[in-house]
Amino acid sequence: MKEGFLANADDIEENIVNDGDEEAPASVTVAPDRFAFSLNRTLNSRRQRDDTFLLFEEMSTAMRCGGNWVDAKWLPLVGCSRPSQGETSASASTAIEDSDYHDSHHKRAKVYTVYHGSDGHRFDGNGGKDEENEGDLRAEDSDIRMDLTDDLLHMVFSFLDHRNLCNSAMVCRQWRSASAHEDFWRCLNFENRSISLEKFEDMCQQYPNATEVNLSGTPISHLLVMKAVYSLQNLEALTLGKGQLGDAFFHALTECSMLRSLDVTDAILGDGVQEILINHDRLCDLKLTKCRVMRISIRCPLLKSLSLKRSNMAQAALNCPLLNLLDISACHKLTDAAIRLIVTSCPQLESLDMLNCSCVSDETLREIALTCSNLHVLNSSYCPNVSLESVRLPMLKVLKLDNCEGITLASMAAIAYSYKLEELELDNCHMLTSVSLDLPRLQKIRLVHCRKFADLNLQSSTLSSITVSNCVALRRINISSNALQKLALQKTENLTILALRCQGLQEVDLTDCASLTNSICDVFSDGGGCPTLKSLVLDNCESLTALQFSSTSLVSLSLVGCCDITTLDLACPCLEKICLDGCDHLGRASFCPVALRSVNLGICPKLNTLGINAPDMVSLELKGCGVLSDASINCPLLKSLDASFCSQLKDDCLSATTASCSLIKSLILMSCPSIGSDGLYSLRWLPNLTTLDLSYTFLTNLQPVFDSCFHLKVLKLQACKYLSDSSLEPLYKEGALRELQDLDLSYGTLCQSAIEELLAYCTHLTHLSLNGCINMHDLNWGSADSRFEFLSVHNESTMFYFENINEPVKQGNRLLQNLNCVGCPNIREVLIPPAARCFHMSSLNLSLSTNLKEVNLVCFSLSFLNLSNCCSLEVLKLRCPRLTSLFLQSCNIEEEAVESAISQCSMLETLDVRFCPKICSTSMGRLRAVCPSLKRIFSSLSPE
Repeated sequence: MKEGFLANADDIEENIVNDGDEEAPASVTVAPDRFAFSLNRTLNSRRQRDDTFLLFEEMSTAMRCGGNWVDAKWLPLVGCSRPSQGETSASASTAIEDSDYHDSHHKRAKVYTVYHGSDGHRFDGNGGKDEENEGDLRAEDSDIRMDLTDDLLHMVFSFLDHRNLCNSAMVCRQWRSASAHEDFWRCLNFENRSISLEKFEDMCQQYPNATEVNLSGTPISHLLVMKAVYSLQNLEALTLGKGQLGDAFFHALTECSMLRSLDVTDAILGDGVQEILINHDRLCDLKLTKCRVMRISIRCPLLKSLSLKRSNMAQAALNCPLLNLLDISACHKLTDAAIRLIVTSCPQLESLDMLNCSCVSDETLREIALTCSNLHVLNSSYCPNVSLESVRLPMLKVLKLDNCEGITLASMAAIAYSYKLEELELDNCHMLTSVSLDLPRLQKIRLVHCRKFADLNLQSSTLSSITVSNCVALRRINISSNALQKLALQKTENLTILALRCQGLQEVDLTDCASLTNSICDVFSDGGGCPTLKSLVLDNCESLTALQFSSTSLVSLSLVGCCDITTLDLACPCLEKICLDGCDHLGRASFCPVALRSVNLGICPKLNTLGINAPDMVSLELKGCGVLSDASINCPLLKSLDASFCSQLKDDCLSATTASCSLIKSLILMSCPSIGSDGLYSLRWLPNLTTLDLSYTFLTNLQPVFDSCFHLKVLKLQACKYLSDSSLEPLYKEGALRELQDLDLSYGTLCQSAIEELLAYCTHLTHLSLNGCINMHDLNWGSADSRFEFLSVHNESTMFYFENINEPVKQGNRLLQNLNCVGCPNIREVLIPPAARCFHMSSLNLSLSTNLKEVNLVCFSLSFLNLSNCCSLEVLKLRCPRLTSLFLQSCNIEEEAVESAISQCSMLETLDVRFCPKICSTSMGRLRAVCPSLKRIFSSLSPE
């Protein structure tokens, strides 16, 4: 006899090609949960949005009629292909995406993802001919074959939902049999789905041992549930909703002797009678949520949990001696007397939810306290008449009193009597002015939006969570706890006194506590009651003026927006992070000692005195500390110091810093006019110094630098207008700074001869900037009689020529890679022939040189050339085979000159000719034709 509703699946075998026993099967052991996950993903990707129970109906119909349930309209659900015309069933294949684990009668099944085109040829899943991929399919098939025993398949299928079980049943007989096992159909879930009474009856007959049924939101649920009640003798859980349940249903419940749980939501109970009776000997869990009924009577001797939430009954009678959980929240029609009668009839009650029962009074609570001696959880939120006057609940563990207008200071006496209390909620208790509790087991307390709340005193060794916010009147807080690790009191604007004795406290956030005074330092310093504090946030505490912290545990400190702080003294050897953004008035700061690795004090413009003792610091930024005159820096590992715009910093301070920070590699003294020769001579204590910035200083000679900085690689001298013309002679005459690579002389006043000699003899420089130098004239690296003519050769020949240049022995190559001459008004001609030996130059920037007329370049490594805003440019000749970017924005150059220039640049990709008046929009095509490698042309006249 065939099993279950999947009995007629014989034709499925027509779509499977079996190997039989031709070759020994290679058994593969697969983890059931992993295989189930893969199978779930495969079946989910193939299934359509049809409801699962529609498949039930189709298969049930096939059973009754004795037909075959493998119909064409179900094949797409599992990806089965139909045999093409003229093809035998033995040659057809079943296609299941991403999964080829199949078996038929314990024989290994070979499954291909094959489809058939209209021409009769087979195609693979990617649209290619099957013959082309036959080898791949065979190799793939040999890798994924496996044998699944019935027990293993049963274990795998236990991870699948009903829809995937139905899809799996269409693979082969073994899978059909496994998926139909009653273990997988203990729960019949038809929530929000439509199923006929006939089909539901078939399901009940096929699976008489089902224990759970869900008919919530199902049409004709009142008929279906009656069928379930009478057909399923082992029914344990029943879920209903969105319909009407007549008296017959409640009378029939007694037939379900095994029923343990009944859940009814949004339903009309009864046929118009005044009272509904629910009588069941074994029911343990009953939920009647949002139900409409006048009166209800419940007689369930084993009932432990009852919910009447949001139901509109006016009266309820309970005979449930074992009930320990009752939820009557939002039952607005229940009077105070009715609630008293309901609750006092349940002496074993442990949890009571009366949320939004506005009629509840203190008298009712007193009777509940006398009757329900084991009450642990009470929710009386939104009960305006509750004040807890003379109410004693010693066994209470959880108490919720949100939005209770009657809760005042007097209520704390009743709460204090609940010595076992663990959780307390007092949100929006607007009449509450003070909370003082000594509860040894209290773990959690909430006080949010209590407008008159001014004083908080909590003593509890187990307190681990405190939520206090938007209590605008709160001024004093005293907390003692060994379990509290995090405290957040944001926006407590009037808080002035804070006392903490919290041995385990690690994080404190006091953001926007604008009334805190300097005494807060004593709380968080050693001996203040927080010995393990690691993080302290005092952002926007605007009343703080002078802070002095001494803590051996503090790791992070944030003082963002504390604009009135003038003095900061930190002795925190573990401090690794500090935020001082917005501390605009900080004048004196001491960090001795700290564990900071980097700090930015440039955001403190009024800082004048600084002391730092940081053994681990590697980066210090003082950029913008314009009034800093006294700085003691002891950072033996410091590598980078930026003192830009520290105009008051003098030689003695620099000398002391170099003596104590000998590992400095980068030193920026830009716009430090008080630094002189004595300070620069102290740089000899920095043997690792490689970067020095002396821009915008009043230096007249650089001899101290040449004598002290032997390993300097980067030297910036922007706008050093007091340097003499001979100040750089040691560079190109005496061989000073032999390791120098990057030199910036922008906006300087060196004479023309000094610049020309520098360019001629400092061939070891790789980066040179002469931006804005008015004495920078024509850049002519070829003699007048050696002007070269461009050879009419192809780019490939040029590359070959470059690769085979015979370098002379006597004259070395220039190492220059980047040359910047932006805004040099006296440059009229730039000539760089091969004789200049600029074989390494990759970037040349001559933009804003308004008088530049002619550019002749032969640079075989040049990749970037900027001639933008050279409005006088007329001649452009390029032999730059590796040039990729050319910028000619706002140049008056002729179109023909541009075409001729780029024709010799075989790798050019980007060309910018925006705002070039002599280049019209129709010339873009010609430019691309001349230079086929172009990918981007920027033009204000063309959208290209």
